[in-house]
Amino acid sequence: MIEPSAATLERVIEIRRAIHRYPELGFEEHETAALIERELDELGIAHRRIAKTGVVGVVRGRHPGRVAGLRADMDALPITERSGVAFASEIPGVMHACGHDAHVAMLLGAARTLQQHRDDLCGAVVLLFQPAEEGPGGALPMIEQGALDDPRVDAVAMLHVDTRLHAGSIGITPGPVNAAADELAVTVIGKGGHGAYPHTAVDAIPAASAMVLALQNIAARETDPLKSVVVTIGTLNGGYRNNVIADEVHMTGTLRSHDPQIRDELPERVRRILDGIAAAYNVRVDVQVKLGYPPVVNNANLAERFAAYARALELARVERPLATMGGEDFAYFAQRVPGLHVRLGVRNESIGAVHSGHSAEFRLDEAALAVGVRTLIAFAVGVGGGEVSSEEALGAP
Repeated sequence: MIEPSAATLERVIEIRRAIHRYPELGFEEHETAALIERELDELGIAHRRIAKTGVVGVVRGRHPGRVAGLRADMDALPITERSGVAFASEIPGVMHACGHDAHVAMLLGAARTLQQHRDDLCGAVVLLFQPAEEGPGGALPMIEQGALDDPRVDAVAMLHVDTRLHAGSIGITPGPVNAAADELAVTVIGKGGHGAYPHTAVDAIPAASAMVLALQNIAARETDPLKSVVVTIGTLNGGYRNNVIADEVHMTGTLRSHDPQIRDELPERVRRILDGIAAAYNVRVDVQVKLGYPPVVNNANLAERFAAYARALELARVERPLATMGGEDFAYFAQRVPGLHVRLGVRNESIGAVHSGHSAEFRLDEAALAVGVRTLIAFAVGVGGGEVSSEEALGAP
């Protein structure tokens, strides 16, 4: 097993903290991309820009073999940080609240190690530094611009920090691991009027309220309890003042599912329920569903083989966490080539690393980053040499 040096692991933490101080939103990751390029230049790793702020690098081994892809997302979230760390965000209203700073730093640490040991490396490793995972999505533009094609990637993996798992562990689960993330926009149209004379108007607010409650029947009464679906209304806006009956209400939400059939049925279920409520309350309703990221589905053979490989190397404690309803545009990579989403445990109660991603208080145990670097290296080495494969029977590369 190729091991990262102590100096490399120290550099990983330095890079992570530097990126954390200066977070950037999707497709605005100019400084982050420049930092990545400087690191790759220093290492002598060929690279190119892609999808505006994305970066693709290639480490080429001395020996023939397969091609592994390693992906790290780069963007931050529009959140004001309250983590309390000494290197907190210096950009007002923007924070690395989902660990993408750590993802970039770990991939750079793996790249440094693989480049230093390329004489022992089989195949090649494509380094995929991806923008805009939090939206509007950078994976698909990267793929469309050839990120997986030169050289052609045989299998791709990503790490995502996870405060459900304790530091020192990784999570590998075959099959669906993230949900489809679709968007819902609803406009309820009534007739305005004076609050003292409701009979002369058509109030959009009680109709919208009934719609929010009725939509929960999709999960509660229309879906197999052993399957997963989420219908969440996240915003509800309407009205002018306390004594005016609202003529319009605007709502937005998210539809989450793992099963393709359930996903396909959700828009029609939503429209059926909302049309019925609209008729009952004498309002009109406009429903728009925008399909977002598809579910992330780990290749089952790849997941099982890499889990066994990781245990044999004693990389970390290997767990099989439950799937989540979070979205992740790594799904597009995993649709094109065999893919593997690996969870990296970063939980540590003693330092307050307990808050989930997208929390203003999110923090992680940096000791876990060494495990992440080793995991990325192991995937690259295992795929390149043929020990890790999505095929039923392993053959020569």
